[in-house]
Amino acid sequence: MSTYWPVVLILGGGTFLIRLSFILIVDRLTFPDGVTRALRFIPASVLTALIVPAVLLNPEAGSAAANVARPAAAVAAVAVAWRTRNIFATIAVGMVVLWLLQAVL
Repeated sequence: MSTYWPVVLILGGGTFLIRLSFILIVDRLTFPDGVTRALRFIPASVLTALIVPAVLLNPEAGSAAANVARPAAAVAAVAVAWRTRNIFATIAVGMVVLWLLQAVL
């Protein structure tokens, strides 16, 4: 117990310094156009990498009907996001569709 807090503080400080170093370095660097264009795709690719496995890999699904709920809710959420561009409406519709399909199936 006596080594817990020093370790937490050292690791937290190290994490802070690593992130701060990138912030300070990026302000002083000029990236080529190709790198700047490529960096624009990072948020979309990270979001996709987080969402696709959660939608398609359903470990508690034991039947084919259970595998329909998450992808159908994702399609509904994407349609609402595309149409309204409202994050709250997207989340609400996705969750409602997921809960309804899980209750029905």
